[in-house]
Amino acid sequence: MEQLEQRWHDLMRQLNAPARYVILLWREIILAYSEKSRYYHNLSHLENLFNQADQFKNQIIDFETLQLSIWYHDIIYQCLRKDNEEKSALFAKYRMEAIGYPRKKLVKCYHQIIATKNHQPHPEADSDTLWLLDFDLSILGKSWEEYLKYAQQIRKEYAVFPSFLYKKGRKKLLHQFLEKEKLFHTETYYNLFEANARNNIRKELKLL
Repeated sequence: MEQLEQRWHDLMRQLNAPARYVILLWREIILAYSEKSRYYHNLSHLENLFNQADQFKNQIIDFETLQLSIWYHDIIYQCLRKDNEEKSALFAKYRMEAIGYPRKKLVKCYHQIIATKNHQPHPEADSDTLWLLDFDLSILGKSWEEYLKYAQQIRKEYAVFPSFLYKKGRKKLLHQFLEKEKLFHTETYYNLFEANARNNIRKELKLL
């Protein structure tokens, strides 16, 4: 938590954000990602993405915008909605307008968040968007133990659905992943995680 808070304040300082907004926006983020219904899409998820972003910072063109996209990509997350990414992107747009973020970068942030909806970037998507998508999906290619924990956390987030409905929806999503030509868009992450991600997905399907 402390590292995340420091990161937020450092970023806001870099952006010369009006002081009256910095703490208010931080509290919004904390409240959203700390909701009791969030077992995976929470502050730990943000920390994980930021750790990856830091690791590949020299590959990222607009690190400020990428960080904002990470902060806000799951700010709206309700299992009964199908427009979480659109709502999150719009939420980010309003907040970035409030702190005077440049319009061109604001639009970039908006589209990066939208791209996390199906992790299928627009053909003209910039390389930063590809990195964001790979960071977000990297859990699929981790060890089976880590993947299984993630899968169990997702099930808890969808606890409102009875087992037969959840399994039907989850199977559909996993098959959609397997049908993709590539899960990961950067060469680095493709080489690191693609094969193991597909193995993990197939193993989960057998459990459903």
